[in-house]
Amino acid sequence: MDPSTGNWDSYWYKHTLNHETEKRKTNSYSLKIDSVSDGGQYWCRAGRGKPVYYTQYSDALWVNVTVSPKAVLTVRPDERVFRGETVTLRCDIKWGEDTEWTYRWEIEGTNNQYKNTVSRTSTQELNISSVDLSHRGKYTCIGQIHTQSSQRSDAVTLTVSAEAQASVRVSPQPWLTEGESVTLICEVSGSSKGWTFSWFRDHDHLSDSSRGAGGSYTLSPAALQHTGVYTCRAERGRPAYYTHNSSSQTLWITGVSASVSLVINPSRSQHFSSDSLSLSCEDQSNSTGWTVRRYTDKDTQTCAKQTGSGCVMDSLSTSDTGVYWCESESGEKRHPRNITVHDGEVILESSVDPVIEGETLTLHCLHRSTNSPILSADFYKDGSLIQNQTTGEMSITTVSKSHEGFYYCKTERGQSLLSWISVRGQISVLKILSFLLAASPHLLATVVLLYKCYRARVSSAEDQSQYAVTEEETSI
Repeated sequence: MDPSTGNWDSYWYKHTLNHETEKRKTNSYSLKIDSVSDGGQYWCRAGRGKPVYYTQYSDALWVNVTVSPKAVLTVRPDERVFRGETVTLRCDIKWGEDTEWTYRWEIEGTNNQYKNTVSRTSTQELNISSVDLSHRGKYTCIGQIHTQSSQRSDAVTLTVSAEAQASVRVSPQPWLTEGESVTLICEVSGSSKGWTFSWFRDHDHLSDSSRGAGGSYTLSPAALQHTGVYTCRAERGRPAYYTHNSSSQTLWITGVSASVSLVINPSRSQHFSSDSLSLSCEDQSNSTGWTVRRYTDKDTQTCAKQTGSGCVMDSLSTSDTGVYWCESESGEKRHPRNITVHDGEVILESSVDPVIEGETLTLHCLHRSTNSPILSADFYKDGSLIQNQTTGEMSITTVSKSHEGFYYCKTERGQSLLSWISVRGQISVLKILSFLLAASPHLLATVVLLYKCYRARVSSAEDQSQYAVTEEETSI
């Protein structure tokens, strides 16, 4: 209205289910757009005097309101990263058309207070070339174009750890017979995204086929030459970030009947430091050329005091902990066994060989000063208490695969180290025959003929015995 024509009041209208009317002295009307419901048809008219004289309604004006898009924040390679990695955060806003957004990044630190804007840029990505502990926190982003703002993204919590450590485990067990299958699994503690893996046996890098995001390395079928000490390492990102090498995992693969065996005296897997230990390779075929080899946390080497096919260590130290085996001049490895040296006061006495299903497993808790069973000891399997014994001895009369695991004992004098107790299934007659068939079909045929002759002879004896009894009964 022309203000010179009088003192007019303005009446404002919005078209909704219930018409809303608002009277104002001024001819302007402002509102904050909070939701889609603020959109609609708006119009006005003026009025003055008493009774009020109204002008005609103005033309209607449509105000269209749509929901502002929500920013989506993603992080590569993972929300859980390690110091020194390259991290990329990306803010995506899905809109009806390509729009030149600008972006605002914010981080909430450990003090739960928002810091100043980290970055305001026309690009979508925030790059941290070498992340450290100061970059930990909750990240969010918002997009803006002119006066339009997106909704804030959900927060992404970036966790930064000091070091990445790979670990390796084996399924189903590290003791197996040639021809069986075994899988090694490599994992990175606290993180599972984006890793590729490298595998090593006795410090030698395996083929490229062992690399992959799955983190597993399968031997199927396993052969004698696969016996060795395996480690893994993980990497991800560009430039590549590498974890530390995993601890070692030894695979023991033996034949159905190995002619060479490693004899350990005293015959147990754990030993006290400063004690003496002797090892020797015994070959049932009386061949020569076998030496005792070992793998420690440093490298693979021949026993320091090698005497023929034997090895003597007068004073053990913890550095002597490792895997020992017999190796031929051609590099064939046989009968590996794990030896652990403890500088504490208590060790667990257990067999160095796998326990056969159905046999009895006996464990003792030994003290350094007496080298005899302690009167009272607690025995643990995989971290859980399984028995309290006043004799320092624990026996499982009928062993099954469920008894396989890591065992240790604990007394008031100290705690032993862990020992892996492996349970091996009994070798069936069928498996032996299969092995004989693979080795020599003629030998298998001979065994079958001998077996048939034996059965025929037994059947004949049974018939004669039955006849004799019948004849005796008849005479009575």
